Amino acid sequence: MDININGIFIGLATFLIIGLFHPIVVKAEYYWGVKCWWIFLITGIIGLGLSIIVDDIAISAILGVFSFSSFWTIKEVFEQRERVKKGWFPANPKKKR
Repeated sequence: MDININGIFIGLATFLIIGLFHPIVVKAEYYWGVKCWWIFLITGIIGLGLSIIVDDIAISAILGVFSFSSFWTIKEVFEQRERVKKGWFPANPKKKR
């Protein structure tokens, strides 16, 4: 009997990718503000393209998760700006507001 661990692998990778993107959103908004959104757009497009051309289904799925997490991060960077304005996160004192 063969055991298929692809689901566990994809689930773990998804968990780690989403967990990694939270501090990235916070740091990106802190240092660059919302003007860094295009970096996440390009990263997402590259990840999407790679997910299409990769043959391995597990790697393709993980690249898809990474890609759409990058796209979601664009929205989150703008929402992070609002969270900073509300005082929920610290503002960068060196950045003009």
